[in-house]
Amino acid sequence: MSYTVREVAAMLGLKPAQIRAFATEGFLSPERGERGELRFGFHDLIILRTANELSSAQIPTRKVRRVLKSLRDQLPSGASLTGVRIAADGDRVVVRDGSAMWNPESGQSVFDFSVSELVEKATPFDRPSNIAEAVTADQWYDVGCDAEPVSSEDAVSAYEKALEIDPDHADAHVNLGRLLHEQGAPAAAEEHYRRALEADAEHETAAFNLGVALEDLGKASAAIEAYRRAITIDPDNADAHYNLAGIYERRGDKASALRYLKAYAKMKKA
Repeated sequence: MSYTVREVAAMLGLKPAQIRAFATEGFLSPERGERGELRFGFHDLIILRTANELSSAQIPTRKVRRVLKSLRDQLPSGASLTGVRIAADGDRVVVRDGSAMWNPESGQSVFDFSVSELVEKATPFDRPSNIAEAVTADQWYDVGCDAEPVSSEDAVSAYEKALEIDPDHADAHVNLGRLLHEQGAPAAAEEHYRRALEADAEHETAAFNLGVALEDLGKASAAIEAYRRAITIDPDNADAHYNLAGIYERRGDKASALRYLKAYAKMKKA
């Protein structure tokens, strides 16, 4: 299933000339239609969406192109730009691939001179008096939040401690699930997201994250249900609309994919 230049422009709020320029520069992999027109797949939409968001963050167009080219050259042979997340951090661009995050222009890890130094100095992380004083589930949850930037292992332990005290602490379930998911355990993450929703049926993040975990587990139908739940809780959840479009695109349901992509584009323009 593919999309025309006009459809992509309408969905993402880009000018046709911008789309053709990115295709000409080799960032996209369009096919040719029966009349020779360019037609783009969903992976192309992901790259264009990234470029559009960087431009919206006031990153100059020349820098956006330079970043995409540098990133493409840094990726292993056969890898795709769609496997990473690209975002603006102030006036710079950062790339996240799993737990790694780096500046694509320099190739240097973003954390070389920040978190890494804290890790060396921490024991195992900077423990103020809140550790000794932590008694309630909320206090252990706060400890976990403080630990995350430095030690995911300590954060996991803190969230687990919070849940020992209060098994229905929804936020602790969500954060623990996210960390487990990042560590490659989507099934364990799914369990915690479901527990969070049992404790708080209106927890939007739990519903959205559940959809992501279910996608990674290959449970597309269940993921659709989770994303729809997230949208029911917050109709303006743009990422839920976007991810739903991706699932429907992979299923070959172009009408549904377009519906959610257009909703996503409308929210981004608001």
